[in-house]
Amino acid sequence: MSFLIDSSIMVVSQVLFFGFGWLFFMRQLFKDYEVRQYVVQVVFSVTFAFSCTMFELIIFEILGVLNSSSRYFHWKLNLCVILLVLVFMVPFYIGYFVVSNIRLLHRHRLLFACVVWLVFMYFFWKLGDPFPILSPKHGILSIEQLISRVGVIGVTLMALLSGFGAVNCPYTYMSYFLRNVTDADILALERRLLQTMDMIISKKKRIAMVHRNMFQRGEVHNKPTGFWGMIKSVTASSPGSENLAVIQQEIDALEELSRQLFLETADLHATKERIEYSKTFQGKYFNFLGYFFSIYCVWKIFMATINIVFDRVGKTDPVTRGIEITVNYLGIQFDVKFWSQHISFILVGIIIVTSIRGLLITLTKFFYAISSSKSSNVIVLLLAQIMGMYFVSSVLLIRMSMPLEYRTIITEVLGELQFNFYHRWFDVIFLVSALSSILFLYLAHKQAPEKHMTP
Repeated sequence: MSFLIDSSIMVVSQVLFFGFGWLFFMRQLFKDYEVRQYVVQVVFSVTFAFSCTMFELIIFEILGVLNSSSRYFHWKLNLCVILLVLVFMVPFYIGYFVVSNIRLLHRHRLLFACVVWLVFMYFFWKLGDPFPILSPKHGILSIEQLISRVGVIGVTLMALLSGFGAVNCPYTYMSYFLRNVTDADILALERRLLQTMDMIISKKKRIAMVHRNMFQRGEVHNKPTGFWGMIKSVTASSPGSENLAVIQQEIDALEELSRQLFLETADLHATKERIEYSKTFQGKYFNFLGYFFSIYCVWKIFMATINIVFDRVGKTDPVTRGIEITVNYLGIQFDVKFWSQHISFILVGIIIVTSIRGLLITLTKFFYAISSSKSSNVIVLLLAQIMGMYFVSSVLLIRMSMPLEYRTIITEVLGELQFNFYHRWFDVIFLVSALSSILFLYLAHKQAPEKHMTP
């Protein structure tokens, strides 16, 4: 009876997660497009629902909600479904819709979609060869084979996003990195933009006048027709006429310059607004957060370097370790186990909420940046693939943030993976991503003022 009640709770929560994923798909991703393939919407919502369910089971594990055997069953079921979706369903549909957009292959799209999926499976399987991700005793068809490879891709993605976010967040929030933009700078750039537009208009008027003069002299009627005639009319200048090709090249160059000036003007206006915003109470709050995250970024880079150099992986969750150090230093009586349980719950909850929110925001921006009416279905499926792998990998890494007694079922469900490898791999990719982001932002920040100072 208790198993049925527990299963009912899980089914209801999955339906709610599915509905939220469906609404996010309709209200955010596809609000500017017509939904032509409902299978894409269903696959995205299913991936989102089962991804969120894994985080829900982590919370239930800490709080002791549901029976232990029920949690284990739903962990297994949830993991099998999400792996089935990520390894078999989503890659197949990606290949199917890619092939469908190619007119020559449209008639045999099902066959070619299977070929694309087989190619994906080959590279997906070969991905695990260079990494010590699995105990050698597991067979080729075991679930651990799939989890281990999904984990490598997901952890790599998480580390890249975390490394960039750890650097970009303080750079974005802190007023220290804002360029000093004045109204005079904006007016000067706008004046250059208007002068460029006037030059474009003037040169287009000259071209129009030349065409009118040629028409009045009858040169338009006497010009040879056809492609070579058009080329000759543009490149050859008759007596008293100007070389239209040279003027057109000047116009093209000026139009490109005007586009650059417009973008720079918009950038200066945005920077000016950020300067004004930084003077408000909310702006000062985010500025403080920027300093906090800058310290966090330096600490993470330092710890990642230490972990890589000394091949170190923590065996105790950070909360318990931090409380033990504090209690020993202060010499007070403190129930470490009780408080580590509650603080770990809050910490894991924050990690889960921020992970879901941050990923959804990133997916939305990415979708709007590259999507079109033809490619939107493929891009949504790619985002679903990234989202599922990201969340599966989050479970692998969050496991270390939980006290030992709450890791038992998660460890049993995930199998005998080389968990230490994933944490070391995360540190390596995080360090590379963070240092690359620092270099990129430094060059961008240094180049921007020089660009605006050029006359």
